[in-house]
Amino acid sequence: MIEKKKTPDSLRSARWFAPDNLRGFGHRSRMMQMGYAAQDWARKPVIAIINTWSDAQPCHMHFKSRVEDVKRGVVQAGGFPMELPALSLSESLLKPTTMLYRNMLAMDAEELLRGHPVDGVVLMGGCDKTTPGLLLGATSAGLPAIYLPAGPMLRGNFKGKVLGSGSDAWKYWDERRAGKITEADWISVEAGIARSYGTCMTMGTASTMTAIAEAIGMTLPGASSIPAADANHIRMSAESGRRIVEMVWEDLTPKKIQTRHAFENAIVVAMAMGCSTNAIIHVIAQARRAGQDIGLDDFEAASRKVPVIANVRPSGDKYLMEDFFYAGGLPGLMSRIKPFLHLDAMTVSGRTLGENIEGAEVYNDDVIRTLDKPIYAEGALAVLKGNLAPDGCVMKPSACETRFLKHTGPALVFDDYPTMKEAIDRDDLDITIEHVLVLRNAGPQGGPGMPEWGMLPIPKKLIKQGARDMVRLSDSRMSGTSYGACILHVSPESYIGGPLALVKTGDRISIDVAARSITLEVDDAELARRRSLWRAPEPRYGRGYGWMFSRHIEQADKGCDFDFLKTDFGFPVGEPDIF
Repeated sequence: MIEKKKTPDSLRSARWFAPDNLRGFGHRSRMMQMGYAAQDWARKPVIAIINTWSDAQPCHMHFKSRVEDVKRGVVQAGGFPMELPALSLSESLLKPTTMLYRNMLAMDAEELLRGHPVDGVVLMGGCDKTTPGLLLGATSAGLPAIYLPAGPMLRGNFKGKVLGSGSDAWKYWDERRAGKITEADWISVEAGIARSYGTCMTMGTASTMTAIAEAIGMTLPGASSIPAADANHIRMSAESGRRIVEMVWEDLTPKKIQTRHAFENAIVVAMAMGCSTNAIIHVIAQARRAGQDIGLDDFEAASRKVPVIANVRPSGDKYLMEDFFYAGGLPGLMSRIKPFLHLDAMTVSGRTLGENIEGAEVYNDDVIRTLDKPIYAEGALAVLKGNLAPDGCVMKPSACETRFLKHTGPALVFDDYPTMKEAIDRDDLDITIEHVLVLRNAGPQGGPGMPEWGMLPIPKKLIKQGARDMVRLSDSRMSGTSYGACILHVSPESYIGGPLALVKTGDRISIDVAARSITLEVDDAELARRRSLWRAPEPRYGRGYGWMFSRHIEQADKGCDFDFLKTDFGFPVGEPDIF
């Protein structure tokens, strides 16, 4: 039995449908225009279903039918469902980068909820930026909300070998550049790497962010691990629809769930899973929307104590998300990191995190390791600081060659991606494995939108010599499916005059992951001289959304949110007037 804190008369939707006046007449008559009768909506919670399905979104192909499963659950629980399509943000097809539009989706979701007669919402997403975008918007809107993850796709296959999206694309592309596989092989990889609807089945940004959504408490238990094509996903969709109706009556809002402890749980889970570097940007942004002071230092603290125990590519060497689900999924993993979790944190289930994972088991100790047998002894991510990144930069040491965890080498600097791409395959490129490849002007403003360019390709000359990793440095991001000694999110970015803008080819750069340091080995006087000669580049946009983006986007260490979207729950935007 649920404890009802709301009455039918106090439902938000009643402001639209209950009044005996001309405006109420207009709302009711237009509902009847669509074939509904008063019995469908009257005195019932109206549930928005924000659906990010589109014909350009392969990760969400199944949402066209899953939305009907959610509606079924809403109706079963005595609610009235209302589907509201939103911006889709297809990671594979939308250019120049979905990160440019994450905040647009957040605004879309927030205003859809604020402007419509709804009492609660089921958020349907999964592809990389849809999870943070939808949660950012719902957090600011403040209505009861539950997140329904798309789920990972099935394993890929190539000549009997298991393929992981992203990770094996980079791997086999290097093999093709080295002349180790044929064009026919490459086409077979292309056809076999994505065999079903659903998100990347490696521990990329999609699976990272849905796991984080569950760890924060915004999904039902186990929801983030279910493969998209599994019948369990259909049942979870209907259950999410049923549960959101109860949440409306209980008045269980994001504010009551998204505490500091909830975000600390999310960071711990991210570290244990071998998460995407993108997690840092999105978690910081969402925490700040929720009024919680979460920053790089919180990730660094967790990184020092929480080992990686999910043996899933790219940090792991063998398994994919389908294996992770069969091994016990996120509840199983969280059962093994209980000492690091706040088990009393509330979740959308109406129960605490500890209650959600009570009795959870792990069925394969190689997929989900024990704490004493991790795949990496520290957390997945490391935050480095120094004169080259005063506000920090990020590395994923669990997914790179260990010899590069402490390294000094000369810089080879590129000011833009096309120049780098043209040079990287030249046989006469003056490059060694000791060099540090540098790409700048690729940050939030410089990209624009901070594209996933940070996994710079290994020069073809070195690929032929057998190299498969080297140190790469950028103010851009990289795909969560990527791997290698890539140092990312350099803050402040070079485009606005951060120290990365002052680096010259030949300068020596030192990194020490154990010490969490990054240093440009150039004296302060020389850097001051270079600073005096630096000139800001021309603005990227003269109009439109890009113009707004470039004037209001914050830096990576602050989550890349718009400065005008910061949420303080003490001062919410008011309800829309109805006259």
